[in-house]
Amino acid sequence: MTRIGLKEFRQDVEKYAKVAKSDEVVVFKHSKPLFRIAPLTEDPWEEVIDFTKIKKGGVDIDDLLARL
Repeated sequence: MTRIGLKEFRQDVEKYAKVAKSDEVVVFKHSKPLFRIAPLTEDPWEEVIDFTKIKKGGVDIDDLLARL
């Protein structure tokens, strides 16, 4: 676990936003933890429907939106 100050996080946010698979970053302000950045433990996306199964090559987005 990496511990950094809020000022350091703001100055180099891109460095800490890319968290390694096994690492997490805890950001502190005045010696109090503010938030934690950690890698996802599971896939956050859920497949609702696969449009390539409906029509080869998928469905045109404009056609799909027009039907909603």
